[in-house]
Amino acid sequence: MGLRREERDVHERAAEFEAERGHLLAVAQRMLGSRSEAEDAVQETWLRYAGALGDPAAREQIRDLRGWLTTTCSRICLDVLRSARVRREAYPGQWLPEPVVSAAPAADGFAPDPAERAVRADQLGTALLVVLERLTPEQRVAFVLHDVFAVPFATVAEVLGTTPAAARQLASRGRRAVTAPDVPKHTADLAEQHKVLAAFVAAVESGELDRLVEVLAPDVVVIGDSGGHFPAARRPVVGAELAGRFILGLFGQAARWGGPLHARPVLVDGTLGWQAETAFRDGRPLRMVTSFAVHEGRITGVFNQLNPEKVAHLDGVGADEDWPPRY
Repeated sequence: MGLRREERDVHERAAEFEAERGHLLAVAQRMLGSRSEAEDAVQETWLRYAGALGDPAAREQIRDLRGWLTTTCSRICLDVLRSARVRREAYPGQWLPEPVVSAAPAADGFAPDPAERAVRADQLGTALLVVLERLTPEQRVAFVLHDVFAVPFATVAEVLGTTPAAARQLASRGRRAVTAPDVPKHTADLAEQHKVLAAFVAAVESGELDRLVEVLAPDVVVIGDSGGHFPAARRPVVGAELAGRFILGLFGQAARWGGPLHARPVLVDGTLGWQAETAFRDGRPLRMVTSFAVHEGRITGVFNQLNPEKVAHLDGVGADEDWPPRY
C-alpha cells in the first residue's frame, strides 16, 4: 500500500515537472541560443529535481515548484555559458543560434491585432538572440530572467551568487546592449511581416537592386552562419545597397548551381521566415533557415542559418514546395 502511494507520488511529481518543461525550455533556449544545449539543461534540471525528491530535507525546500526549477535550470545554464565562451570565440565565421522552427500560420491568420503586436514586440527572436552573445554570462542570465521572465532581482541574485543590487546592475547593462543603436529593431506583428516579406521575395525575384533596396532599412544587417561548411561572409554585411547586392549575388549563385530550390514559409524563433533546400555547386545538399527582423515596414536584419549541424534536426522541405515561398 505504501509502495503504491510512493509510486503514485513519483508519477504526480513527474507530471508536475512535465507541465513546466515548456517554460524551462524557453528560459534555457534564450540563455543558451542552442536548442540541443537547452534540452540538455532541462534534462539535468529534471535529474536534480528527482534527486531532491529522494531527500526529505531537500524536498521540503521546494515550496514554489516553478521558482525552484527556474533557479536550478538557470544555474545550469550559467555554467554552460561560462564554459561556452572559449568555444564561441573559436567558432569559424559568424555565429547564429540554432533556429527553433514551427509551421507558419495561414495567410488569413495574420490579423493586425494590437495585443498581438505588443506580445510580438516583447519576443526575442533571432535578432536579439544574436545580440545576447555580446553579454557576459552573468549579464545574459540577469537580463533574461528579469526582463524576459520577470524573475525578481532577489532570485536572480541567488542564481548568480551576488546581491540584488549587483543583479540589477547586470540586467541594466544587458538591457543597454540589447537596445543599442546598432541592434536590428524588430517590432512588426505577423501581418506586417507577411506584407514585407512578400515584397522582399518579389524584389529578389525581379533581380532589381533598386526595388530590393526599397524593402531594406538603411542600416540593415545580413549575417550568415555556415559553421565553416560552406562559403559565407566572415563579417556582417551592413547597409541597404551592400546588403542588396550581397543578397542578389547569393540567389544568382544558387541559380547557376543548376539544382532545384525548394522553400516554404515557417516561423523562426516566433518570427516569419523560410526554410529552403537546394544542392551546393559540389552536389552536397544545402539546407538553410532564414529569419528576419522587421521594423516600420522595412527589413532591418536578415539571418541565414546554413550550418548543417544546426539544421539537421529539422524536417526536410517537400519536393513540391518550390521557390519562391508563398506568403
